[in-house]
Amino acid sequence: MEISAKSDYAVRALLELADRAPGLVKIDVIVGDQQLPRKFVEAILGDLRRAGIVRSMRGADGGYALARPASEISIGSVIRAVDGPLAEVRGLRPDEMNYIGLAEHLPGLWVAVRASLRKVLDETSLQQLLTGKMPAHVKKMIADPSAWARRTP
Repeated sequence: MEISAKSDYAVRALLELADRAPGLVKIDVIVGDQQLPRKFVEAILGDLRRAGIVRSMRGADGGYALARPASEISIGSVIRAVDGPLAEVRGLRPDEMNYIGLAEHLPGLWVAVRASLRKVLDETSLQQLLTGKMPAHVKKMIADPSAWARRTP
């Protein structure tokens, strides 16, 4: 899985909002603190607003804020809001795949990949990420040295 710049920037922008919750945060603060491209972040915040993750207020005193507590926002929901499903195979959901012959068991593997992504991303909240107090199963993965090792083909 490749984490897109859009997903990365979305999570980083939301961490800025979570850190300053419940107040409104101007986009200049978000992009300045995280050194993100303004236009791209504006579009991302629009996606997050449409998904009900952030709210915005226009005007001199306006800005962006989380639409609900950071503890209720999963990282998976953020990624889906800006990039769509967590795992796709050629534009289809893994459970929609159908192979014949030697590859007949491949959809099960793709579903397992999606399930593992969900286990991490849907079970980790923005608040947990902000504080570093990750779920136990995520902490265990992070602590495993082999998780940090690069693999070659």
